[in-house]
Amino acid sequence: MRFVRNKKLVIAAAVIAVFALFILYRLFFVTGEHYPVLASSVIEEHAKSDGTPSYYTYQKEWKDQARSTASTKNIMIDAASYSNKSDDAPLSTAYHEEAGKRVLQWEGAAGWVEWVADIPEEGLYTLSIAYVPLKGSYSGIIRGIQVDGEYPFAEAERILLQRNWKDAAYPYQRDKLGNELRPVQLELEGLKTEPITDYSVSSLPLRWHFTKGKHIIRMIGWREPVALDTLTLTPTHDIPDYVRYSQMHTIAAENKSWFQRYEAEGYNRKSDPSIQTSSYSEPYISPDPKGRIAYNVIGGDRWKKAGEWLEWGIDVPEDGYYELDMKYLQSMQQSSVYHTFTIDGVTPFKELLGYETPANSHFQLHTLQAEDGTAYRFYLTKGSHTLRITADASPVTPAVYALQNLLRDLSVLDKNLRRITGNYSVTGADQDLNRTWEIKRYDPDIELKLTSLIEKMEAISAYVNGLSGRKTAVSSILNTALYTFKDMRDDVNEIPNQMKEFSSTQSRLGAWLTQMAEQKLMLDYIVLRTPDAETGLKISNAFTRTAYMGMNFFRTFYMDYSRKSLNKDQALTVWVSRGRDYVDIMQEKIEQQFTPQTGIQVNVNLMPNPNALILGNAAGDQPDVALGIPSETAVEYAMRGAIADLSKMEGFDGIAKRFHPGVMLAHQYDGGTYALPELQNFQLLYYRTDVFEQLGIQPPDTWEDVFRIMPTLLEKGMTFYYPPGDFTTIFYQNGAEFWDETGMKNKLGDEKAVKAFKQWTDMFVKHSLPLEIPAFFEHFRLGDLPIGIGDLSTYVQLSVAAPDIVGHWSVAPVPGIRQADGAVARWQPQGAVSGMIMKKSDKQKEAWEFLDWWTSAAVQSEFGNSMESLYGLEYRWNTANVEAMATIPWSAAELDTLYEQGRWVKNVPLVPGHYFLGRELGFAWNRTVLTGMPYMESLEQARIALQREMRRKQEDLGIPVDTDLNLEPYVKPYRYKKGGEGVESAEDSRP
Repeated sequence: MRFVRNKKLVIAAAVIAVFALFILYRLFFVTGEHYPVLASSVIEEHAKSDGTPSYYTYQKEWKDQARSTASTKNIMIDAASYSNKSDDAPLSTAYHEEAGKRVLQWEGAAGWVEWVADIPEEGLYTLSIAYVPLKGSYSGIIRGIQVDGEYPFAEAERILLQRNWKDAAYPYQRDKLGNELRPVQLELEGLKTEPITDYSVSSLPLRWHFTKGKHIIRMIGWREPVALDTLTLTPTHDIPDYVRYSQMHTIAAENKSWFQRYEAEGYNRKSDPSIQTSSYSEPYISPDPKGRIAYNVIGGDRWKKAGEWLEWGIDVPEDGYYELDMKYLQSMQQSSVYHTFTIDGVTPFKELLGYETPANSHFQLHTLQAEDGTAYRFYLTKGSHTLRITADASPVTPAVYALQNLLRDLSVLDKNLRRITGNYSVTGADQDLNRTWEIKRYDPDIELKLTSLIEKMEAISAYVNGLSGRKTAVSSILNTALYTFKDMRDDVNEIPNQMKEFSSTQSRLGAWLTQMAEQKLMLDYIVLRTPDAETGLKISNAFTRTAYMGMNFFRTFYMDYSRKSLNKDQALTVWVSRGRDYVDIMQEKIEQQFTPQTGIQVNVNLMPNPNALILGNAAGDQPDVALGIPSETAVEYAMRGAIADLSKMEGFDGIAKRFHPGVMLAHQYDGGTYALPELQNFQLLYYRTDVFEQLGIQPPDTWEDVFRIMPTLLEKGMTFYYPPGDFTTIFYQNGAEFWDETGMKNKLGDEKAVKAFKQWTDMFVKHSLPLEIPAFFEHFRLGDLPIGIGDLSTYVQLSVAAPDIVGHWSVAPVPGIRQADGAVARWQPQGAVSGMIMKKSDKQKEAWEFLDWWTSAAVQSEFGNSMESLYGLEYRWNTANVEAMATIPWSAAELDTLYEQGRWVKNVPLVPGHYFLGRELGFAWNRTVLTGMPYMESLEQARIALQREMRRKQEDLGIPVDTDLNLEPYVKPYRYKKGGEGVESAEDSRP
């Protein structure tokens, strides 16, 4: 026993010794890498832009050339007294009470308007605009500004005039579990005066160079309506540094010890509704959620775009110097983030422009301070002031520009090499490993081009690491690419076997391009205090965090977290397959509207996974209504007799007219209708208007037009993007059907189906459409894929994450096939998410009343607008209710496009074995496009395999061979008619 005990002691001592040696080694022999801060001049050469200069280049050109304009007075221009306008600009004047005079109302965003500015002295000026946002969507107003007929710098094409927002209620209301509820967002209306800024390129308001004399200022509409009061040109003034600022105020007497804490979530106003609060649990968080959801912090992933700001009202008891602390978390990205601070609209000193906040792993209390740790002191007069913190990406702008240029160079070299090698596959599937190459015969400068790329990568990597003082994700990607491209340069003849590296590098860097400019910062609270005041505020450490986690764990034994505990006996039970934020708003509207109107109590519960319905069915625990269910899932339940036939419900015919009959096809089975659509996706044609203008071509209306412009695109190294897996569009546009009218047999062998399959595969074989694109959004943004088919997510991405091409892209209906009567058939499916009633429910009447209320135009419109006001465009609720769709904040042109494409919606009817259709046609496409199998032989194999699976599934469901599933033909386009007060309403178009 003694031997065993001694052995254990020896082992324990050895472990401790090894651990100690490891610590000593880390402390004395391993040193962290040092990344020096580099001047932006290191990558200036790589950041230059072609054509219109960027503001980064423009301001450097005029910084030392313009004479001082300090003696010049402000130049104010009355917007209503414009000198010229375009014919299509919807302008009028109206008296505005707050402005005290008539203002220029610009309804919509079409056209342009001009003013004459008489400049008394050459110099740099800032331009401020007094404006009133008019009723529109939840997006900011975007205008372009030209001087004397041209944009002075690229960023002038997309000037943002922000709307202002706040929470409709603070403190927040709580639900019956004690969780806080997000309030809707309230737009703060009224006159606003802001200098034109772009924090993606400058911490200061943008500076415009004017020579002495008269100049024409033209404002060009891009997005959202606005009323304009005045335009003011102000001579630029230097901001003092901290040393000079400290000397500008009389030293006040010693202030009494005083401090005030301001909860970050208790802000006064913000620039965008997408800036949101979050719930966070950690020791000393304020306020402590105590096991519940408490929206006690703001920002993070929901406050990251350059130019987004938050404002707080602050009060001080007497004149004097004060210090500012903020409790923040910045663990969302590896690099430092930057923000500009203003007090009462003015940045006190230069050091608060693009102030750096380093990354951390837990909330910490940080005093605004100099690099040496000396706290900054702010001189404030007694009374109220306004503190604004603005996300500022300008310190990383040189790297962003350089990275954009690097991606362009990579794209150009990639295209040239693919033209040489004939390998257009991004996966390398087309490469011939047995072929030898002499690349320099076709591109003598290939080594110089690769060297240029390598130098750019090294410079960008060093600059980005220097900014953060640590290795970043972007530099890791660049360093990985460096090794690859150096190998290519050493043996250029091996490049054809490494082509996939080009697309891989572009994809990874493209994904980080947007993230590089993000400035994610989460705030708990802000503290204003006199110097040396003791606040007693604490931050967490490892010990307190461990204890706090233990307390939260203990709470789970006695606290109820499930909404099911709130379920009322005999109430209608609704399961929702969406996030909590959707459910909270839905529950609020049910309690405010549905229950008071009908007297029906409703229990709403989260359903994270639709498979819970299957498990619930087996366990006898099912809801009455299920929402957020894919239409395919609903019909699969219908085939098994598990959900109710809604077509037998009272008033069904009237309710069904709310929806597109082409969408309803995927909700029907064997003569019944088993679900109602809530949301519908859509496919549209996206194209770059600027690229098309340069090429002198028009967006295509038919597939013949597409193939006509393909040579022009390919000649410029561009192409058209069509999702390779989308066969339904081409089949339906050619008049083909997938099933016969009984729904028991497929029709892939019909003449029209064969013709459609040939067109589908020819698009990739004969017309060289790309077989695979990892990120259409990034290629579209860069311009090498200036046209393609995309869905709602593409629209959201372009609207939210591509501010650099605002106004340079548009949408159009999907190309189609011209018919004998001249119409262009644009048939296409639209994915849908739906609601259904379970057959075992003993409250089907109440459930049907709930579905009637939930899918009504008024409720869908109100819910959709609430979601977008709360969370921004990313949460656009693309309702399937035709009437409500018109109330979602689309532009007039976008809505017209949606209506035109909407006329041709036709979803695939779902029959037993339908899931094999996409699989077998995908296999057939691979055989023909990738291996060269004749298209008729390949399609015949798909037909046989599909029919075999259909019969197997029919037998599995006990369906006789002679069954008729009653598939009604749907061959005429949908018709819209004007109804009510100009609202589009549906009219069934079945033959």
